Amino acid sequence: MTKVHLNPGGAAGNSPVTREQVQARARELAQIAGRAPLLVSQADYAQAKVDLTGETDLDRQDAILDALPEETRWNPVPGSTGHQVPESPSEDEDDEGRSETEQLVDEGAMAAERDRLRQAKAKGTQNE
Repeated sequence: MTKVHLNPGGAAGNSPVTREQVQARARELAQIAGRAPLLVSQADYAQAKVDLTGETDLDRQDAILDALPEETRWNPVPGSTGHQVPESPSEDEDDEGRSETEQLVDEGAMAAERDRLRQAKAKGTQNE
């Protein structure tokens, strides 16, 4: 089947495609597919729109979205100014905000200090 794409103005070129034209083309497509003209599917309607206008619903939706300012396109709740969400504490941080690495370094430094004090105490008892 060859596809005939008419301009967006419709068959006459200066008037928009009517719903009746789309329905008639959809019935033709159903008949071409071997179904009764009354058994028109959604795919038939979609193909009829594409055949008559040359554009899909997605093309039209994209055109509408592209016409909107960017801040409107990406605004999930129109009119909402939004707010800054507080940063959630990381699982790797303690109550003081130290990372896991900082905690390990501090523990290692404290363990080294204890070892140094034990060694100094042991040397002090040996010298006596």
